[in-house]
Amino acid sequence: MDIQVLGPGCPKCREVEKLVRTVAAELGADVTVVKVEDFQEIARMGVFATPAVAVDGEVKCVGKVPSKAEIAGWING
Repeated sequence: MDIQVLGPGCPKCREVEKLVRTVAAELGADVTVVKVEDFQEIARMGVFATPAVAVDGEVKCVGKVPSKAEIAGWING
């Protein structure tokens, strides 16, 4: 599973990346977390507010910090 954290590097974007990595580690999930900071790449995914999270290319969350429960739900499917 690939999880992309989309955002330019603001504090909320870094918080989301840390949360995703923490939840994946707590679940022992085989997850690759990638931070995407390129605005053109972010816009190509249809995202115009950050932070955002995409799982296997599907945007799950835009413009907010997701809860740990939301992230766990995405990882567990």
